[in-house]
Amino acid sequence: MTAPTRRSLLAGAAALPLLPRAAIAQRRGGRLTVAADSEPPNLNPAIIASNGVFFVASKVIEPLAEAAYTGKDGLAPRLATAWEGAPDGRSMAFTLRQGVTWHDGRPFTSADVAFSALEVWKKHGNLGRAVFRNLEAVETPDAHTAIFRFAEPTPAQLIRNALPALTAVVPKHLYEGTDIMRNPANQKLVGTGPFRFAEWRPGEYTRLVRNPTYWQQDRPHLNEIVYRVLPDRAAAGNALEAEEIQLAAFSAVPLADLDRIAKVPGIKVYSNGYEGLTYQLVVEINHRRKELSDVRVRRAIAHAIDRDFVVRAIFRGYATTSQGPVPKYDRTFHAPDVAGYGFNPQRANALLDEAGHPRGADGIRFRLRLLPAPFFNETRQFGDYLRQALAAIGIEATIVSNDTPAHLRAVYTDRAFDITVASPVYRGDPAISTTILFQSGLPAGVPFANQYGYENAEVDTIIRQAAATIDDAERVRLYRALQKQVTDDVALVNVAEFSFITVARDNVLNVSNNPRWAVSNWSDVGFAG
Repeated sequence: MTAPTRRSLLAGAAALPLLPRAAIAQRRGGRLTVAADSEPPNLNPAIIASNGVFFVASKVIEPLAEAAYTGKDGLAPRLATAWEGAPDGRSMAFTLRQGVTWHDGRPFTSADVAFSALEVWKKHGNLGRAVFRNLEAVETPDAHTAIFRFAEPTPAQLIRNALPALTAVVPKHLYEGTDIMRNPANQKLVGTGPFRFAEWRPGEYTRLVRNPTYWQQDRPHLNEIVYRVLPDRAAAGNALEAEEIQLAAFSAVPLADLDRIAKVPGIKVYSNGYEGLTYQLVVEINHRRKELSDVRVRRAIAHAIDRDFVVRAIFRGYATTSQGPVPKYDRTFHAPDVAGYGFNPQRANALLDEAGHPRGADGIRFRLRLLPAPFFNETRQFGDYLRQALAAIGIEATIVSNDTPAHLRAVYTDRAFDITVASPVYRGDPAISTTILFQSGLPAGVPFANQYGYENAEVDTIIRQAAATIDDAERVRLYRALQKQVTDDVALVNVAEFSFITVARDNVLNVSNNPRWAVSNWSDVGFAG
């Protein structure tokens, strides 16, 4: 996958005592302080496959395999050392790593994998419940073998693609017999990873410490990772220059500041390391709202958006325009002939007139609540732009700003929105991260999923057929048909595809060395000298 083309702030925050700078490189690798702008209330990646969760949790809780620039299937072994799918798509066998212990000292075994798969991924995972829907059993003939059995043929390609993001293994002994969604271990994480959860002070920081019994004996290099909350993302660049933090990922340094900060001695800018994390800027539309249930209105909204302007002005060229739900870089699944909705305010106005929404005396056709996702500068900035673009065609949008927990609750649980700016992640296979945006009948509360009431029986049928098709060519045909249908329906509006940059002090080593680096385990990250 090719990433898109790239072209004192802490004052007032609650003070975390800083180690003396001279000691950082001497104390078993020292402390890495990282900018963070959100604090997900649930940090269990087995339940919520979200990069905001992975950013912290991936250092503590491990998947069966991680993405890699090299290696079989572009994967690196983690808790599994080998995997093999049956030709009929009915099973996949995993050989598990030996000598692994949980952070509380209990041994990791195949029972943990079986429990995680059947009780957490399949039942509670926001994306896992779709991918592992047909998983009916996990056999554990010994402590280090897990054999997944599927009720229907399931593509081995899909399961392999899902390993990095959807197979975080949690300890059976802490979750069995509990309310999984309310288990305290969802916040005070217990895993097998190179770092252990130490403390969380809301609004201040999350701290992880070195796991001295990690299965890779020479890892990790760092003693601590501290995620310091910087609500004002523009603060990250100045904090890096002042050496108050050493790393800012996920474009925490605003794109507008990159040219300047790239010239600062002691700082490096990385545009790689996100190839497995292509984001899509989209407008989610609540189909339950009377006006928005009309496809003509949804098409008008799509025509009101100047995608070229968005890429140029908001993303500073660090993005590409988008028309459909599968990114252009995915040459296997992307459908290049989906319906286009180019910038055309005249057509947008005509569609709204045709739909029976004339302008009133004040020039307004109707009013909407607009909730921009608070995750990135760009989603917030696009919210401001979208409000203006809609005003130009007679739709008055009132922006409702929330922090991350309130936004997730309003959109994905309460469904209390009309339109929202969202940023779903494409994870290399439509079945992992795309079909959940369009599948109907999902229960309320599943984040980053179809909570906007889009329903199309033909689309649901395609999703079911593709999930059970082990023929690669047929999977491609079905997923391209899905793209055409949902784009024609304007289930949501795709605007742009974007990735991120990481900015770090130049003495931080092994930055951006895998395609999901920001959400990988950082066991090899350390300081020079």
